[in-house]
Order: sequence, then C-alpha cells, then structure tokens
Amino acid sequence: MRRALAFALFVSVLPVSAADISGIWLGSLTGGRRNQIQDFAFQFVQKGTTLTGKLYLDYGSTPILKGTIDGDQISFQVVAREQNGNEINQAVLHFTGTLKDGEIEINREREDLRNAGNSGSSVSRPGKQTFRLKRLP
Repeated sequence: MRRALAFALFVSVLPVSAADISGIWLGSLTGGRRNQIQDFAFQFVQKGTTLTGKLYLDYGSTPILKGTIDGDQISFQVVAREQNGNEINQAVLHFTGTLKDGEIEINREREDLRNAGNSGSSVSRPGKQTFRLKRLP
C-alpha cells in the first residue's frame, strides 16, 4: 500500500507532456510577389521532445531539421529549393509555433536565399508570416 501511495505521489509531480502532434497537418499562406496562395503539408513525427518529418511542397518534399517540442511550443527548420526565373535558390525556413485548440499557429521566417549554383549570390526576402495548420483527420 505504501509503495502504491509513493508511486502515485511521484507520478503526480512529473511534468505533463503536450499532446502528440504526429500526423499530417495542412495549411496555406497568401503572399509572395504575386500575392499567390502557397499550400503546406507537414508530416510530423514526434518522439518525446524531438520533432522530425517532412514538408511537402508542389515540387517535392524536404526533411524537417532541428525540430523540438517544449510543452505547446514547436520549433523546426527546413531547407527548401525555390525557382526564380532560371535560377534555383535554396532558402532556410525557420518555423515556430504554438499548439492551441487543436490547431498550430505557426510563424515562418526565411533566411536570405542562396543561389544553388556556383555563384553563391544571395537575395534578401525579409519578413515573418503567420498562418494556421490543421491536422488531417
């Protein structure tokens, strides 16, 4: 009986972990040079406080890097390839978000684009964009 009571007290002081966000999440963002809608599909895989998975875009997928979950806060980045005319550029996209009411309110910030070719030139696209993700049932 004492063991059961001691175990119950021990379990009651452990931190409560956030809900598992593993699964497919969808969202869209309006913006860009032509005010176009960009759709996002994320496949999240949560193991404890580590977040992995993929971001799916029109032209393929890219892995989620440096993903973490702390309570209801998530953070990760991806390296995305983007085409601008005849140039293929790479952008590091940083995502931070908050899980609330079954959705993720997420912010996307991009580092300067780097030309994926030999020149290594950069193009600046500043700004933070916020949108919502909903879990696919």
